[in-house]
Amino acid sequence: MPSEPYDIVLLGGGTGGYVAAIRASQLGMKVAIVENDKIGGTCLHRGCIPTKALLKSAAVLTLVKNAKEYGITSENVTADYSKAVKRSEKIVNQNYKGVQFLMKKNGVDVIEGTGKLKDKSTVHVDLTAGGTDEVKASKAVLINTGSSPRAIKGIEFDGKVVVNSDHTTWETKLPKKVIIRGGGATGVEFASVYHEFGCDVTLVGRVVPNEDHEVSEHLTRAFTKDGIRIIPDYRPTADDIKVNKSGVKMRIAPEGKEEETLEADMLMVATGREGNIHNIGLEDVGIETEGGFIKTDEFCRTNVEGVYAIGDINGKMQLAHTAMHWGVIAVEQIAGENPRAMDLLQVPLCTYCHPEIGSIGLSEKAAKEAGHNVKVGKFPLRANGKALIEGEADGFIKMIADADNDDLLGVHMIGGHATELIAEASLASLLEATPWEIGLSVHPHPTISEVMGEAALAVDGVAIHI
Repeated sequence: MPSEPYDIVLLGGGTGGYVAAIRASQLGMKVAIVENDKIGGTCLHRGCIPTKALLKSAAVLTLVKNAKEYGITSENVTADYSKAVKRSEKIVNQNYKGVQFLMKKNGVDVIEGTGKLKDKSTVHVDLTAGGTDEVKASKAVLINTGSSPRAIKGIEFDGKVVVNSDHTTWETKLPKKVIIRGGGATGVEFASVYHEFGCDVTLVGRVVPNEDHEVSEHLTRAFTKDGIRIIPDYRPTADDIKVNKSGVKMRIAPEGKEEETLEADMLMVATGREGNIHNIGLEDVGIETEGGFIKTDEFCRTNVEGVYAIGDINGKMQLAHTAMHWGVIAVEQIAGENPRAMDLLQVPLCTYCHPEIGSIGLSEKAAKEAGHNVKVGKFPLRANGKALIEGEADGFIKMIADADNDDLLGVHMIGGHATELIAEASLASLLEATPWEIGLSVHPHPTISEVMGEAALAVDGVAIHI
């Protein structure tokens, strides 16, 4: 029997979905979420939260190993990776309970089951508890089905030898030797975790290829110095990879170098994600897709009136914080609130490897290609007192501006606390602040945030401490 009609029905309760539901409730709408797993989605249960908890454990291990530098004697330091995973699980469960509480607080109905669009205003649900339901939306349906790790064509995931981040996040046993295929955020973050816990790590792929070239080069040097092997100039296919129960062999033949076979007991594939567009009724309703994702406009509207797509599934930028904002934008558009469309150049990017990376806007290369007359300011963390105190002096902040009108075009940083510091650049970008204004603002001393002010001053050649 069909449920009572709702104003909005969400197909999927990931980060974007539950935030959209809360905002819709605040605007007086009756909301339901159809979810076949757990509220919070990949970010909470298999991505952002648990992986960053593992990175924190890795950072603590490294700090304890280097405690002598701080005047602290520590001997016989050991690491129990399974306990690090359990700590991660505890944090996830605490956050999960918080999200469940928010659903109740805001009167959002969570319908447990697998949903599929029947028409543009109806979601058919195969209920987890058995039976079926049809959930109708009087105003709109929001698709928030997320994405999944992409495999190497011809090489299937088995969860043991060939794995992705869904597997590695909760695996309590460390590999002795691991090959990580892919140098994006997921690849370099797990490279940091595995290396700091004592694994032999080889990373095949360019390191953070979407970041400014100086950031990519710096992280490559830092990883190499720490003992992580980087093979940036070869893209192995299934023909190069042999998998058996005990491990994997990968043939690499970089141009100009001798052919070599890598061996490891695990291959982690981190070559991107693909949209969960299958078996959700898109074809039945006539919703357009492109490149494996749902096509939407700046307000997350699909080509079918009354159907929206938010988060990873729209393929614009696969980040939890963009999913949240798109959820709010879509709901406010439905409610007639005239929301501001999101400018993707004002979205901060964060990578939680060691050292951390934060960036926003155009890289130096992209700014020049866009026709800007570029000026650049750069300031090293080693010239900052607090960075030295923290033991996080490896890195820099780089600021890019237009020399003709002083517009801020991009900010790129690598080093300690970069993922926190980038928030200042995000606000500066939103408020259209110039480097001169950022440099004029008072940064507290001693803090690593002072490097932001110094980099801004460096754009015009007037940095103080260098």
